[in-house]
Formats: sequence, C-alpha cells, structure tokens
Amino acid sequence: MQIKFCGAARTVTGSAHLITLIDGFRILLDCGLNQGRGKEVWNFNNTWRFEPSEVDCVILSHAHIDHTGRIPQLVKDGFDGPIHSTHATRSLCGIMLLDSAFIQEKDVEYYNRKLAKKNKGGQKRRPLYTTKDVPEALNKYVTHGYNKWFKIHPMVEVRYQDAGHILGSASVALRIKEGKKYIHLGFTGDIGRPERPILRDPIPMPEMDYIICESTYGDKTHESNPEQSGRFLEIIKDTCIKKKGKLIIPAFSVGRTQEIVYMLDKLATANKLPRIPVYVDSPLAVDATTVYISHPECYDQNLNDYMQQDDNPFGFNGLKYIKHVDESKALNESKEPMIIISSSGMMNAGRVKHHLYNNIQNAKNTFLIVGYCSPETPGGQLRAGRKSIKIFGDRLDVKADVKMMDSFSAHGDQVEMATFLANQKKSCKQFFLVHGEYDTQSVFKQYLESQDFNEVIIPDLGDEIHIE
Repeated sequence: MQIKFCGAARTVTGSAHLITLIDGFRILLDCGLNQGRGKEVWNFNNTWRFEPSEVDCVILSHAHIDHTGRIPQLVKDGFDGPIHSTHATRSLCGIMLLDSAFIQEKDVEYYNRKLAKKNKGGQKRRPLYTTKDVPEALNKYVTHGYNKWFKIHPMVEVRYQDAGHILGSASVALRIKEGKKYIHLGFTGDIGRPERPILRDPIPMPEMDYIICESTYGDKTHESNPEQSGRFLEIIKDTCIKKKGKLIIPAFSVGRTQEIVYMLDKLATANKLPRIPVYVDSPLAVDATTVYISHPECYDQNLNDYMQQDDNPFGFNGLKYIKHVDESKALNESKEPMIIISSSGMMNAGRVKHHLYNNIQNAKNTFLIVGYCSPETPGGQLRAGRKSIKIFGDRLDVKADVKMMDSFSAHGDQVEMATFLANQKKSCKQFFLVHGEYDTQSVFKQYLESQDFNEVIIPDLGDEIHIE
C-alpha cells in the first residue's frame, strides 16, 4: 500500500491524500482547494498530482472548502466514482460548492478584466469549475451515518466517527485486507475540541496502525470556555458601548459563525448582551445556519437542553441575517455601534473584505479575529501586527483595534489533539502530520514524541510512503 501526500503538506489548506492498494484500487482522502493567493496557489489548484480518472473513490472528512473545494473539478476532469461523506457533510457541500463556484467565476472575471486593462498580453484564466459543474458532482455523493462500518471495496471497510469540528465532520478509519493480514489506517480530518458549543465532543478513532493527523494548532493551547465568554463580552462592551464603534468579526460561514451566534444568543437570553444590533452579513452563512437547524442529530446534550428554554438557538431580538448586497453596503455607511459577523475568516474574500476597507482606519472600531489566518492574507497580516495593509489596491493605515481569540477555533490545540490520539500510543507505528505550517508541525512532533508516541513524520508535498 502507498500513501501520496497531494495537498495540506506543510501548510494549512488543500487537503488531499491518495491511497493506492496493492491491487491498484485508489482512494482519495479529501479533495480540498488551496485557499491562499498568488501564482503559486493558482498553479497548485490547476495541477493534479494524480490522474483524476484513475481514482476509484473519494472519502471526505468534512465540508470545509479546503477539504472539498476541488470535488467538482475532479469530476469535470474525469473522476467517475462514488464520493463518500456523512449526511450533514453532503448537505453543507450542496451550498458550499455552489458558493465556491460563484466566487471563482467572479474572481476570474475580475482578473481577466484587469489583465485587459493592462494591455500587456498574458493568458486569460478560466474558473476551475462553474456553478453548472456542481450538480453532477453532488449526484455522486453516497452518505453514511457515524459508528458503522461500510464497504467501499471487497477488501476495504470504512468507519466514520464524530470529529466534533463542524456539522457532519468525521475521522476516517480504514480497515484494509492485504493478503492474510489487515492494515488499519486512520485519517483524523480536522480534530475538533471537547466541550464546545453545538456539537458533540470528538470521539477517538479505533486503534490504528498508521494515522494521517492534522496539526493546525500543534504549538498552542486555547483559552478555556469561561475565559472566552467573559473576554468576548468585554470586547463587545469596550467597542460598542465605550467607544461607540463597530465590532467586526471575520468568521467562516460554516461552523464559526453559528458558534458565535449561539454564544450571543445565550448572552441575550441571560440579559447580558447590550442592546446593540447584530448582523450576520454572509449569504452562505444564512444558508449554512438553515442546514445546521436541519441536522439536530449532530447536536450535543447541552444544546438540546438549552433548546428547552429557547427553541431557536441561532436567533434572538436584535439579530438580523443579511443576504442582499445593498443591505451590506448600508452597514458601512451607518455610524451606529453594531456587531457585524461576516465571511471570510481570513478577510481575503467575501463581504468582510469591504468591511475591512471601510472600517480599518477608524479608531472606534475593533476587528476580532477568531481563528487561523494564512500569513499572506489580510487576516494574517493583521495578526502579525502590521501598521498598514493593502486592500483593493489602496494602502490603508490600521487605526482600528485588532484583537485575537483563538479559543473560538474549531481545531483542537496541542493538548486536545494529543488527548484525542492517546489511545493510539501502543498500536500506531507512524503518525504523518498534515494540515499545519512546518514550524508548528515541528513543535507538535517534539511534543508527541515527548509523550511517548511512536514515530512522527512530517511529509512534504508529493512525498510517497510505502507501507508493507
């Protein structure tokens, strides 16, 4: 058996790992879009490290675009097998892949228009796929519940277990028969966090022989929940009450936005939330929240208990979901204190980029960054403490406050990931760290080894590992 690392190797995006069995059967674990920017990313997303038509099936861990965003492209380029996912992952992909296609169409249109204005020649771009390509891909999904083995090949069984990361997220356990022996290969997907709102805690995988493991926050520990809630309320009051400014929260439309809204809902129910308007300014987030509401089988017990007193944990007086662009523009024209939750989380696309452009130079405002941002993105630059930032071609001074709360992250931290893996210490011979920056992975590797885990490897893009 062979593992080829085709994405998310020494970086936090573009998840894709190709498994080739001794009989030639090929399994692709995730098929994610690289969500950075620049020519290097464009080249990555336009290049396959395998032949799509030769892949026999895809197994998805969850719906985030850096794990699923190239699925329509894969189908368009020749893949014709089943795409396995959980029920909720299929529901989310139905809206997220259409949104991804629409963004690509607009981005390419903008790029080609800009290229024509420069009048220097150069090759026009085409989207990786369009909205017309998405339905065919969605028709190939085969969905499964948690905690049950299902066959994808006469010699391969698969089991999904709740990863607690976003709605429908799962770790993947593969039980592969080669000759007279079995090889147990695990893929963590993205490991969620225990005791987080909405979703159940991550469930450890069965004991595996080899594990492909995420490592996003392998060098950090997050704040605890009580500290998070108190600090969040403190930032709201400081920005919206004391400074009478806008609190702008860049948040991914799926997962992070729903968690923030749920926390605000609980503050409102407890009469702790100041009377200020709250806007969710993202069409995708509006649709994703509807999907969340329709999958209560994924909720944890705390949310089920809370719904006994509030049957809508994603809505309260003063909260408004915005779809139309004119309403979004009006938020930037308003001088009133407010909270705006808008995507994308890294501020490199979407409506939040316009909120960044219009509000970063006002000292009354605060930008609250609640998760990982690639270093080259606007969010990454603000996290690094840049005093100015270039948006839409203009260099703007950073006068607004910039706060960070990584405790909102849906990714487990160093200790939480190690705890998730604890039952693998005796059985797992090798751990392959993916989905993390190399410096972070190096720290996590040392930490795991100090905790008596077996061999930890940090593969590079394109590396191939042979397992006997």
